[in-house]
Amino acid sequence: MSTKDSKQSLLSTPLHGLYIPAGLLVFGTVIVKREWTMYAVGLAAVLMAYKVYRGQSRKVLNSGGAWQEFELREKTEISHNVAIYRFALPGKNDILGLPIGQHVSICATIDNKEIIRSYTPVSSDAVDRGHFDLLIKSYPTGNISKYIANLKIGETIKVKGPKGQMVYRPGLVRAFGMIAGGTGITPMLQIIRAILMNDEDNTKVDLIFANVGIEDILLKDELDDLVRKEDQSGRRRFRVYYVLNNPPEHWTGGVGFVTADMIKEWCPLPAKDMKILICGPPPMVSAMKKACTALGYHPAKPVSKLDDQVFCF
Repeated sequence: MSTKDSKQSLLSTPLHGLYIPAGLLVFGTVIVKREWTMYAVGLAAVLMAYKVYRGQSRKVLNSGGAWQEFELREKTEISHNVAIYRFALPGKNDILGLPIGQHVSICATIDNKEIIRSYTPVSSDAVDRGHFDLLIKSYPTGNISKYIANLKIGETIKVKGPKGQMVYRPGLVRAFGMIAGGTGITPMLQIIRAILMNDEDNTKVDLIFANVGIEDILLKDELDDLVRKEDQSGRRRFRVYYVLNNPPEHWTGGVGFVTADMIKEWCPLPAKDMKILICGPPPMVSAMKKACTALGYHPAKPVSKLDDQVFCF
């Protein structure tokens, strides 16, 4: 479904109660008291206009910088230490209002200290209404990740955003080379979804996704499904190459750490109309910066900006 189709779906679906109640009101008035028909038509028009207004999506994030609280609605466990946390928005048609490529800050008071971490939702404003989802891996020594893992349904977190220098739009580049490790897949997936959901976006994406073992590959089913759909459509805008430190028998992907040779083989060559995006553990990010520089890409800056050829989240 294209982005345009998703925006139109609300008004094109009679099951939303937009037409039937209004029609019954007018028809009933004609039967009971014909001279009141014009009043019934006017009332029906007002009700329909209100329904349309209520059905429109509303952006919830306050860009003014104030912290906002959102309630945990649901928790879906992916593995023993990874889960998707669904937080409710105020209205059922509300959207978070996060530009593609940006993230939010999560704040919690732990041991009398205010701790802040950044997360990129895995939900999409284009299709998800009334909630947003965070994919979080809980670490034994983690602060916010462990705090969220211990949240009970109905409890809240404090959120601020949008944050970040990356704002994706169609036509930003001809091609992306993405290098992700572990939960570093989340900002990549946000951009990948936006591209593939838009039939008019021809941006190519090559993703190198590194993990320890095959069981650690987050959202693998969805990534594989996106590749399959692109192949079936003949457009082939998306490829993914998995790299594992501890691969199983008969593994056909990459083995060990991501190397310069892998980047050269799977990512677009240096050019003005492409970007390399990197997100993962700090040691991996540092190694990828050096590898990209050695391959002829522009050196990554300490703080990445939208115009940079190598952008690190």
